[in-house]
Amino acid sequence: MKLILTTDVENLGAPGDIVEVKDGYGRNFLLPQGMAVPATKGAEKQVQTIKRAQNAREIRGTEHANEVKTALEALNVSITSRTTGDGKKLFGSITNADVADAVRKAGGPTLDRRTIVTDGHIKTTGKHPVTVKLHPEVSATFTVVVVGES
Repeated sequence: MKLILTTDVENLGAPGDIVEVKDGYGRNFLLPQGMAVPATKGAEKQVQTIKRAQNAREIRGTEHANEVKTALEALNVSITSRTTGDGKKLFGSITNADVADAVRKAGGPTLDRRTIVTDGHIKTTGKHPVTVKLHPEVSATFTVVVVGES
């Protein structure tokens, strides 16, 4: 089955790649998850649009990744969330999307939530280390401060 990927699929390809996969994998996993679309003539024209959007978000080379790394590590990122009665546990948890929004609000670059790695779920107030995979060779680590409000 010939498909066009719409998202990054590990061990398969990047958005916009045209891949040949087994029928069951495409029909039962990639298509229902929205990770791919069937490769038709019209969809192949959309590949150019997907590639352009990917290039706009992409970190260009290790030099650019190192620049973004120094900018991220210099940021003071804090997130305010509701807490339980004791003031330490959060209602719910802080997601990678919340971290990406907090970085953007703190004046940092726009990050893809899928590149953010945390040590488990953030469910308490305090300081938590966060790693962002900017490039296959470059990762940035910074601290997110979670502040509770009643």
